[in-house]
Amino acid sequence: MYARRGPRLLAPLLTLALFATACAAGDSGGGDAPAGGAGFPLTVRNCGTDVTFDAPPERIALLESAPVTILHGLGVLDRAVLRAGAFPEEYYDAGTNAAIAGIESLGEDLDESGHLQISRETIIAQEPELVLGLPDGITREGLAEVGINALVQPVYCPDGVDATTFDDVYEQIELYGRIFGRTDEAATLAAGLRERETAVEESVEGRPERTAAVLYPTVGGGSGYAYGNRSMAHPQLAAAGFTNVFGDVDERVFEVTTEQLVAADPDVLVLLHVDGEPDDVKDALVTLPGADTLRAVRDDEILVQLFNFTEPPTPLSMTGLERIADRFGAGR
Repeated sequence: MYARRGPRLLAPLLTLALFATACAAGDSGGGDAPAGGAGFPLTVRNCGTDVTFDAPPERIALLESAPVTILHGLGVLDRAVLRAGAFPEEYYDAGTNAAIAGIESLGEDLDESGHLQISRETIIAQEPELVLGLPDGITREGLAEVGINALVQPVYCPDGVDATTFDDVYEQIELYGRIFGRTDEAATLAAGLRERETAVEESVEGRPERTAAVLYPTVGGGSGYAYGNRSMAHPQLAAAGFTNVFGDVDERVFEVTTEQLVAADPDVLVLLHVDGEPDDVKDALVTLPGADTLRAVRDDEILVQLFNFTEPPTPLSMTGLERIADRFGAGR
């Protein structure tokens, strides 16, 4: 029924465009259980590949923004020795933004389709032990040849993923806790997020049933993309008390036509973007032919927010959940 677009093409565009490959959701907490007092060497599964750590990484290259909140929560953000790409201040608190500003930046060079432009040689020259995110042209194998490990977000596996839930957030935190030897901090971080998730779910109990869609509009032409049940958007809407009108689509993200959107006619719309002005993102949707017939457009029930507030599954997804509940009147 719906046109499909593979995650390999969409992931770089939609996640601050910082990586083009990823790993399976089932891999996020996998791997051998740590043995011995220190728990190292530690082997985990990522994108179907074994990644072995002889010790907690001390030098991190951040080639995507999504892991920042986990690293901060574990108290290891100071191990990031370089970064590349965009790290919007809106995502983080003042302390985290100050920490990010102190990390050497290799630039925000993105091509016209939003891909991070950086060479393997540039990364290697900084001698990181762990790279988070894989931009175009950078492979896990190429880094492994010089002894550098790489991890990417489970939701972006080119082989596809199962339905996403908030458990994916907690599993990613647990995985990082093991890798960095911060399991207690990981448990504390996850517990706090679970409390926040429960608070939102309780706040929307008894609210009249409403529908929603999460979209990535194409600024400059085209109807854009929608998120199915394999995206973090799906459990996020459910926790906020909404039914995802595209919840029957077994895709993370897919190309959607205006006609399909009009037929679904959701009560509210959440529009995601990675750069540009929110008003331009909103205009890209509301000016589409026929969009004025959408009840969400007529009632101005639209929220525009940065992409990592939804995807991939991280603590930022919890903030995004709270933003959705606040914007659309939790409990009303």
